[in-house]
Amino acid sequence: MKILIVGSGGREHALGWKLAQSPLVSELMSAPGNPGLAALGRTFPVKVEQAAELAALAAREQVDLVVIGPEVAAAAGLADHLATLGIPCFGPSKAAAELEASKAFMKEFCLRHGVPTAEYKVFDDAIRAKAYLGDREPPFVIKADGLAAGKGVVIAETRRAADEAIDEILFLRKFGTAGQRIVIEDFLPGEEASFFALCDGETAIPLVAAQDHKRAYDGDKGPNTGGMGAYSPAPILTDAARDQTMEQIILPTLRGMKAEGRPFVGILFAGLMISADGPKLIEFNVRFGDPECQTLMRRLKSDLAPVLLAAAKGDLANAPALEWDARSAVTVVYAAQGYPDEPLTGSVIRGVTQANAVPDVVVFHAGTREDEDGTLRAAGGRVLNVTATGDTLTQAVASAYAGVAQIDWPGGFCRSDIAWRALG
Repeated sequence: MKILIVGSGGREHALGWKLAQSPLVSELMSAPGNPGLAALGRTFPVKVEQAAELAALAAREQVDLVVIGPEVAAAAGLADHLATLGIPCFGPSKAAAELEASKAFMKEFCLRHGVPTAEYKVFDDAIRAKAYLGDREPPFVIKADGLAAGKGVVIAETRRAADEAIDEILFLRKFGTAGQRIVIEDFLPGEEASFFALCDGETAIPLVAAQDHKRAYDGDKGPNTGGMGAYSPAPILTDAARDQTMEQIILPTLRGMKAEGRPFVGILFAGLMISADGPKLIEFNVRFGDPECQTLMRRLKSDLAPVLLAAAKGDLANAPALEWDARSAVTVVYAAQGYPDEPLTGSVIRGVTQANAVPDVVVFHAGTREDEDGTLRAAGGRVLNVTATGDTLTQAVASAYAGVAQIDWPGGFCRSDIAWRALG
């Protein structure tokens, strides 16, 4: 079958890398793609938010399956456009994508359906938001309501920092229209984990767990980012915690979305806080995590193509069971200097070929572009994802950083402590 991947990041390159291995896939295309995806098949210069144009492209190319990578494409209604054309799509409708597109909707949905999450309030007025903090004790969690590329969350350690975050989002519009409202919620103590489930509207199949690193610098310091690295398996997510997450979070959400006329098709990504009294939901995302997806694709042994097609067609119950490599996998994100605030783009990157030659290492392109003469340059904030597998997590980490060492890019930086929680 012919598959079109929508997106241009490391997540999409990893999905393309895995799908290209399927004997069922005759052609892999991407829009807009990146240099890594271009090596796997044709790319088309259509932006992810151009839903009508992407649907027209899929029809013109007689695509058998469209795989939505980023949340922006889902929120733009790409799946709805494709449905009118009868083209299977792995990804949620615009209505279902609101689980991520509006944090206020997500919190209200959880309240309606008994999904365990932190207490919260929604505000569009800075004065009332600050008054709500009142005598509450920090830290405070302040979130822009809309899509902010994974960077719309501030964990304020002091009241002053919370007031500044409220002003930046509501007054200064740091996140544009995504910050017309904010959600202030109670801080949940514990350890974070990323939980993924394939969904077809009725059936959900859990994937293995991963753990992300949101802060920019070593030791979980610095600003929140879209993610600086990931590893799998995540020891914090035990079998018991997995079962609890399915029963208390994923399945009630799937039932609730169907009951509300928004059946969820695609990947449901639950950001969890694992506490002493079990997992609680921090937020939902309606797509594969980035960089968790890169790590998961390195561990997945099964053919991904028939499973995504089954989900798109509402037939997950009859899909083949997923098989996973018992080995560990690690992703180190190489980001441009200045990320996440003002990444410096255009710098030359060398050594990716040498990094790919390191045993057990695969480098995924996340924010790159290629000149006509083949020169690779940074074209985004998170630029490369150096992934590795190993018999142990220690070995996988060592291989990943051996790959990083081969890359000659003075314009980039990465954390040196990915997987420190599991190794510590």
